[in-house]
Amino acid sequence: MNILFVSNDLIGGNVAYLLKKEGHNVRLFIDDNNRRENFENLVEKTEDWKKELSWVGKDGLIVFDDVGYGKIQDDLRKDGYTVFGGSELGERLERDRDFGQKIFREQGLQTVTLKDFDTIQSAIAFVKNNPRAWVIKQNDHHYSKVSNYVGEFDDGRDVIDMLENYARNPRTTDQKISLHQKIIGVEMGVGRYFNGTDWVGPIEFNIEYPRFFPGDIGPLTSEMGTLAWYSDDENNRFYRDVLQKLKPFLSTTGFRGDFEVNCIVNESGAYPLEATARFGSPIVHLQTEIHDSPWGEFLYAVARGEQYDLRWKRGYGIVVVGAVPPFPYIEERSRSLVCGARVFFDKCSKEELKHIHFEEVSERDGCYIVSDCRGYVLYVTGLSEKVSLAQEKAYGILKKICIPKLFYRNDIGESFLKNENKLRQWGYL
Repeated sequence: MNILFVSNDLIGGNVAYLLKKEGHNVRLFIDDNNRRENFENLVEKTEDWKKELSWVGKDGLIVFDDVGYGKIQDDLRKDGYTVFGGSELGERLERDRDFGQKIFREQGLQTVTLKDFDTIQSAIAFVKNNPRAWVIKQNDHHYSKVSNYVGEFDDGRDVIDMLENYARNPRTTDQKISLHQKIIGVEMGVGRYFNGTDWVGPIEFNIEYPRFFPGDIGPLTSEMGTLAWYSDDENNRFYRDVLQKLKPFLSTTGFRGDFEVNCIVNESGAYPLEATARFGSPIVHLQTEIHDSPWGEFLYAVARGEQYDLRWKRGYGIVVVGAVPPFPYIEERSRSLVCGARVFFDKCSKEELKHIHFEEVSERDGCYIVSDCRGYVLYVTGLSEKVSLAQEKAYGILKKICIPKLFYRNDIGESFLKNENKLRQWGYL
């Protein structure tokens, strides 16, 4: 099958590589000019995806891995193309947090105060008039998440101080941010694929690890790793209280892709923080670990609005980000000390290589190299019936990979083990 893979900044780039390995004819378009040196000699690339429409044809598959293309996807479907991914209305749940919270309330989900701000000064004024503990979040996932901040004081004084500092900094002064009321509980997500009218495949539950250092210390990053598992139990409280209630709305949107809602859960219920109306990263790499069915068959069925009997493995999976400096910050390519360095997998077996997933990797002269300067080099996954065994598998592989200045969190999954009994008492497991 001809597959045209349109990516903004390689959230799902490794899926394009896997589709090629499955035997499909794949052409990859990377929208972000600064990321186009990745996957060189691994996947055929194109510099203009629209010129490839005649090549992919009405019988082929077009995959979008990110938000921002909703109207384009709607129009392509109207023209008869088979398109996996979002829709204009569906992706608005993620891109417009105010709208997302409005839909959550209308569909019967519990919500807390969340507001979007066009200027940092308006956010400062809001906190001063509404003193409480607030969480600062950037209002576009394409921006670096290092400006995210979780307030500690009930009067909001630390949030005001951070916002005033952002207003003075030329890198953040024009950034649009959101504030949401801080909730005490466990952060947990629930997701499932949607084919335009119904859910497809099992339910995914996940725990994200966005803090930079082990023990959930340090600045918030895009993510350092994730623990997740699949389930076919549609009576699960978390699924019923959150995701299932959104089916009527999603059915009106034309959305055909992976959809997830991140929440804070406690004894009072689940409070949605944000929706992810696209492939998530790094969870998409863990899905590769859990799925037994081919990606091509699955994505094509979802895009065509069909049901699909996805074959999958039970157990707990973890995915760990293998990063290098300047992650989690961003520097110009010319200042990167690691970009262009060799990536050595010499100590890894052929079986272990199947659990390594690329993002900033290319092939040059028969060798793998770090091909970008953001630091999201690769991801390693492990799956087992116990969290501890999944950790052993993933970290065992990571220890065999040689990349200059490689680092990663070594405790992905630990907080879940500490909160497991609490989650069971609340009815979420």
